[in-house]
Amino acid sequence: MHEFALAEGVAVTAVQAARKEGLQRITRLTVGIGELQQIERELFTGALREVMPAIHPQLAGVELELIVRPARLRCRACGQPFDLQAGNSELTEDQAEAIHFVPELAHTYLRCPACGSPDFEVMEGRGVWLEEIEGA
Repeated sequence: MHEFALAEGVAVTAVQAARKEGLQRITRLTVGIGELQQIERELFTGALREVMPAIHPQLAGVELELIVRPARLRCRACGQPFDLQAGNSELTEDQAEAIHFVPELAHTYLRCPACGSPDFEVMEGRGVWLEEIEGA
């Protein structure tokens, strides 16, 4: 259950950011999640709600917003940037789910829309990060 570890990382980062910004109270956090991040969002939200007050009382009752950021890929053969949909608009639901759970499988199902190569790199779309913090 790496959702709890990720939640702890977000909570610690939020407290550090609040201190750096001179915030005494945090009211809202916006958390970015890469489209390819292997995470169960509902479990992650629950983990955040459980872990945050335990890390610091300042985080009790914080309004949370999770934003999923799309994956951006770039073909190594021709340099063309593209997203999951452009790489193959005919993905089955099972194939799309497989890519979300094991992103490395993307090379099996996706091709560069410009040259057809399956050789690409993931530029964006992985990870979890603190996008915005609000408070007083």
